[in-house]
Amino acid sequence: MDAQAEADPDDTRDDESFPWLDELQAKGAWITGDQLAPPRRARSVRVRDGKPIVTDGPFVETKEAVGGFDLIEAGSFEEAVEVAAGHPVARIGTIEVRPLGGDA
Repeated sequence: MDAQAEADPDDTRDDESFPWLDELQAKGAWITGDQLAPPRRARSVRVRDGKPIVTDGPFVETKEAVGGFDLIEAGSFEEAVEVAAGHPVARIGTIEVRPLGGDA
């Protein structure tokens, strides 16, 4: 997986091409998600002395980047980990699982 590669706009997803998502949607567990543009299209924003400083790209040089996200509803953290393990990207990359900030 290339963290700098653009998503192919002609790469349309049909309903049968992503059973992982279809299953979560059928259960009512998928809330939202999307691909992210590559880091080279990002801007990093910091405020110093009350003035915004905007720089191109990610703040830190890295070989890995978040390629997208899925926000799901799970009954437990363990269930969320199981759902992540079923994501197709988990076979070739890494899925990071985090609760929302207000969740214990």
